[in-house]
Amino acid sequence: PNLKQPPGVPLPPRIKQMPEGVESPRSRPLFNNCWGCRVLTGSGVIAAGAYVFQAARRTMRRGGPTSMGTVAQVTFAVCLASWGIVILTDPVGKFDQKK
Repeated sequence: PNLKQPPGVPLPPRIKQMPEGVESPRSRPLFNNCWGCRVLTGSGVIAAGAYVFQAARRTMRRGGPTSMGTVAQVTFAVCLASWGIVILTDPVGKFDQKK
């Protein structure tokens, strides 16, 4: 597309380079390597996964048929628990520290 700048509207300023030693906001870790923050968040997400799994299991215990919704609940619960484990172990931060 060939778009023209409307008359009287200034051009946007060019993006300047970041000074050396200053990290961009995207390069910072999500939890700033705070162990307490990772433990609290990771265990909370794992607990949420356990809660969702228990809700699906309760339906199956009552003798109800295993529907696609129940399978989706169990899958979502496993995903939540896995995400909590990833937050706790912080594999990205450990990989960067070894370099």
